[in-house]
Amino acid sequence: MSNKSEQIKKIVDIQRKFFHTNTTINVKYRINALKKLKTIILKYENEINEALKKDLGKSAFEGYMCETGMVLSEISYMLKHIKSYAKEKNVHTPLAQFHSRSFIKPSPYGVVLIMSPWNYPFLLTMEPLVDALSAGNTVILKPSAYSPHTSKILCKIINECFEPEYVNIVTGGREENTCLLKENFDYIFFTGSQAVGKEVMRHASENLTPVTLELGGKSPCIVDKTANIKLAAKRIVFGKYLNCGQTCVAPDYIYCDKEIKDSLVNEIKKQIDLQFTKTPLNNTNYGKIISEKHFNRLLGLIEQEKIVHGGKSDSETLKIEPTVMDNITFEDKVMQEEIFGPILPIITYDSINDAITKINSLAHPLALYIFSSDKKIIKKVTSTCSFGGGCINDTIIHLATSEMGFGGVGKSGMGGYHGKEGFKTFSHYKSIVDKKIWLDLPMRYQPYKEFNNKLVHFFLK
Repeated sequence: MSNKSEQIKKIVDIQRKFFHTNTTINVKYRINALKKLKTIILKYENEINEALKKDLGKSAFEGYMCETGMVLSEISYMLKHIKSYAKEKNVHTPLAQFHSRSFIKPSPYGVVLIMSPWNYPFLLTMEPLVDALSAGNTVILKPSAYSPHTSKILCKIINECFEPEYVNIVTGGREENTCLLKENFDYIFFTGSQAVGKEVMRHASENLTPVTLELGGKSPCIVDKTANIKLAAKRIVFGKYLNCGQTCVAPDYIYCDKEIKDSLVNEIKKQIDLQFTKTPLNNTNYGKIISEKHFNRLLGLIEQEKIVHGGKSDSETLKIEPTVMDNITFEDKVMQEEIFGPILPIITYDSINDAITKINSLAHPLALYIFSSDKKIIKKVTSTCSFGGGCINDTIIHLATSEMGFGGVGKSGMGGYHGKEGFKTFSHYKSIVDKKIWLDLPMRYQPYKEFNNKLVHFFLK
């Protein structure tokens, strides 16, 4: 066993020992932990913004709107609801179990591993942490090696806020990931690519560890001929190029009615200039690609002859202009993988039925967006297409609430979190019957008699 493996095993063992003291079962203990976390996040808000700027080029406004603010909102939500969520819930008891009390008791899983990605490194580390702590678990965090500045401030916050037997953080790359996945956790929560998600699930299966996988996919943005084109373009540009396109629920491609394609493309061009200026590479509020590797991958997806807007890049700053490509088909290279960058392909359809059929023939996306004024079309798309979540006449915003769960389906993931759904994800719900001792109906015991048979049929109807 390597030194790294020994260190990680020791961390897991210490947390398991602490969990078995039952300290985290106490809801007041969880509440105090969340309050302390909120205080320390506010204390280091400026340092968090600086780290996000260094890693991804995010402005302070975007950093708060899309990361810090959402974490604080989740903490506030959990502080408001945690007592209710942690209570036992009585359920109906069938007559055959008279006289009994039936109830469901939420219980923490135990030692949880949370593996987070680099694209929203603060949000996607801290929000599942908030849910896991609310449910009463201990947690080991593993942030991405691609966002080192954010990992540094995460370490600072976690080490100041928690004892290592309660919450610990492991930094590093593949070696650390491999060592962690060899350990026997009680739950694993992973956000990242489908390829790594398969490895996480494979390792988890060896210990029959339950998992939540938040993955991705090619999220379509349907625009039909009844849509408000100007508003659609404005909201699509916001959602697509937020965080330089490095968002798991970003509109991956536009799938629009051929009759409105030209007008939509023209409006998208105008909106890019309005939101990011005509020289976005010089815009300090426009982010950058996370690494040279991903920068070069994205450049390889751009077909110069199909560019209708943008296309320029800067290898020194790792910036790529908001780019639009027209006359794309599903056979083009850009449609063979999740883009995860500021490249927007335009594809057209002849009828909405054709579009639905095509989308349903592909892997289920994490998100789907439909821009339309036709209620029948909206209902048909949202009813017959399979996707994790989405918006009608907007993009992205469905994940910015603790009132709804967020997660994928099929190849875009399994399980969900946010708010109550997050508490449920990190909890096991025990089904318990409390049977009273003053009455004991004899019919269930052998020897069975005809009269008992009739009584059983009566009670179980």
